[in-house]
Amino acid sequence: MATTIENLKIAITGESKACAKYSAYATRAAQEGYPQIQKMFEAAAKAERIHATNHNKVLVKLGCEPIELDIEMHVGNTIENLKDAKAGEIYEFAEMYPPMIEVAEAEGIKDAVRSFTWAKEAEKGHAEFYGEALRQLEAGEKLNLPEKYYVCPLCGDTFAAESAPDKCPVCNLPKAKYLEV
Repeated sequence: MATTIENLKIAITGESKACAKYSAYATRAAQEGYPQIQKMFEAAAKAERIHATNHNKVLVKLGCEPIELDIEMHVGNTIENLKDAKAGEIYEFAEMYPPMIEVAEAEGIKDAVRSFTWAKEAEKGHAEFYGEALRQLEAGEKLNLPEKYYVCPLCGDTFAAESAPDKCPVCNLPKAKYLEV
């Protein structure tokens, strides 16, 4: 069974790759004339960077060096990118983070439990955003997606600006501190 330190390294790698991919996917969406999807990917990229940073802080606090990354990726068209992004988010919240949380709890590493839990909860919302954008594109509908997003700088939870809660439901940070994308 993996240790929390090993799981932190896996999570940092995954979140960093997601950040890089989503930034590239945002560029592709803009090139293909989908500014709303561009904003969605930019918001998610910012959230993924927050997750990786939170995990890295815990890793360093546990006495480890930050990990070095070499990221390779494939950028397809916007529909392919949405499918990839949605699948990645579902994997993270459904399969990757739950056992990592269990290991961190068993090892008594509360900071890792919190960092993993925050990321897991935020990924659910990202999957929903991607799923809705994908549904609209595949149905040939005129896109009806948010024009602006807010990202919680503490936990990375992401909200459509028009429905952003007064406090982050994951970490309770007030709305006034959200980052606008």
